[in-house]
Amino acid sequence: MPDIAVLGGLFSLAFVAATILPAQSEAALVAALVAGQWPPLLLVAVASAGNVLGAVVNWALGRGIARFRHRKWFPVGDKALERATGWYHRWGRWSLLLSWAPLVGDALTVAAGVLREPLPSFLLLVTIAKTGRYLVLAAITLGLL
Repeated sequence: MPDIAVLGGLFSLAFVAATILPAQSEAALVAALVAGQWPPLLLVAVASAGNVLGAVVNWALGRGIARFRHRKWFPVGDKALERATGWYHRWGRWSLLLSWAPLVGDALTVAAGVLREPLPSFLLLVTIAKTGRYLVLAAITLGLL
């Protein structure tokens, strides 16, 4: 399979996984790492870029459509958003370091938008969290940890 297809697929899957749509990017990253045809840091960078960009979509949704949060079609359920907002109020922007976590991570990125977290600090913390997760996963896969 051509490099662009693999890297584009990894980016796309990581992007979708970070949004409210159900997807798992970790399996794709592990498969690409095990294949051994691409530099591990390139794969981590591509997955991280897609995942962070997906989180920015959540942040923008939170900023732009918070007034619709009680509608049926709103991307994050009331309970998940309330839990994430509670963590956000308690821990502030530092709670974004959990943006990599399943279930609550997407809600945290939406809550950051709802609560008007500035984009630069959002990007920094989410990039650290999401890239850190992929680096650890790559290190485990390659037997470095």
